[in-house]
Amino acid sequence: MQTVSISTYTGFCRDRFWRCLLWVWMTWWTCLPVAAAAADLPPNVVVIIADDLGWKDVGYHGSEIRTPHIDKLATAGVRLERHYVYPTCSPTRAGLLTGRNPSRFGIHGPIAGRSEQSLPSGNSTLASILRTRGYTTALFGKWHLGLRPDVGPRQYGFDQTYGYLHGQLDQYSHLYKNGDRSWHRNDSYVDETGHATDLIASEAVRFITTQRSKPFFLWVAFSVPHFPLQEENQWVAPYSSSIKDPSRRLYAASVTHMDAGIGRIVEALEKAGKLSETLIFFTSDNGGQQEYHSEVDYGGKHGPNPVLGDNQPLRGWKTDLYEGGVRVPAFVYWRGRLKPRVLQTPVSYLDWFPTLAHLAGARVSDQWKLEGRNIWSLLSGQGAEPPAPTLYWNVGDSAAVLQDDWKLIVRPRDPNTVELYDVARDAAEKTNLAPENSGKVEQFRRVLAAQRNLDP
Repeated sequence: MQTVSISTYTGFCRDRFWRCLLWVWMTWWTCLPVAAAAADLPPNVVVIIADDLGWKDVGYHGSEIRTPHIDKLATAGVRLERHYVYPTCSPTRAGLLTGRNPSRFGIHGPIAGRSEQSLPSGNSTLASILRTRGYTTALFGKWHLGLRPDVGPRQYGFDQTYGYLHGQLDQYSHLYKNGDRSWHRNDSYVDETGHATDLIASEAVRFITTQRSKPFFLWVAFSVPHFPLQEENQWVAPYSSSIKDPSRRLYAASVTHMDAGIGRIVEALEKAGKLSETLIFFTSDNGGQQEYHSEVDYGGKHGPNPVLGDNQPLRGWKTDLYEGGVRVPAFVYWRGRLKPRVLQTPVSYLDWFPTLAHLAGARVSDQWKLEGRNIWSLLSGQGAEPPAPTLYWNVGDSAAVLQDDWKLIVRPRDPNTVELYDVARDAAEKTNLAPENSGKVEQFRRVLAAQRNLDP
């Protein structure tokens, strides 16, 4: 039998000890960047857009409408109490997608009828940029940036599309108000049965539960509470005693129906183990609409609806440049990454392109001509806050700018009517301060003129 000296045995153990220590150290060092990178992996992104949801049409703003799923996300996320959009739908969607003011593309209001207008092609979009970062991109629901399949979402960076091309539709027939087809899959017309809210939510759930290793960008644009409103009794009945007006009751039912769809989407993320990996941003495309009646649209079979949205305590409605038209309920939620808080600092629809591109690791290019800001430091509460925004609206017959909490509204057809409001102190815009602030009016007229010079 071979014998081993004490010194040889001790040396062997000593060498083995150091080899083991070296192995542990190398393993730890190798895994360290992986662990660090895991904490900074680009998130999945889900953008949820309600259509014509008013400021006081969510439970967390004191509404009589029940929105438990929205309330839960808002309470656990960052509530954006001064989130600004355009006062109508197509411009807001164009700004969200491009990070640029929609008037730069000549989009001042809803694209309607059989218009040939569409978002110009060839521009970088949030979807196209995220796709270059390895994201799978999908848009389900309302598009409204081109009314034909050849200018549908797949032409602007979305891999998968499903929903409708127009700005509104019958919830069951899925036809536009003039009878045109609108429902599509991957920018090709299809015919399906079911309520639009259910179909859109189900498609989002299907997408989320599909196994994939790539991050995803999911744009979910619901059709409600935009008219025409058609809801089954299961959604209307809970408001039979609490809301007297039938049209307001129907409106409330459509919001609660949408809220349930959002709950299904969140549940799908949870079951798939993706909720902690997903940033959820919720907004309305504009303020609530006051009423609706037409004897022509949809053959006159819908309405009248004398009472729809509620923007209290804000002034104005959809299409207005007052706060009720442009300040909407919004929040961002990312479990484990964003702490619950209420943010009173102005942010806008233009800020999401640069912010989400940043989170995806994209390097911002001057060619994108972004007008929004990266607001991640504002949302996370870490780092220096971005400069305050200058917001600009051009809706054709009127225009406005907001800077340093002051808003100037002008109407070119009536140059003598000028309105100036300190919206930080007067969110209801009750007091026009223009008469006693001529210097500030002139200052903001110059700001407005500079913005207008950037439009076509």
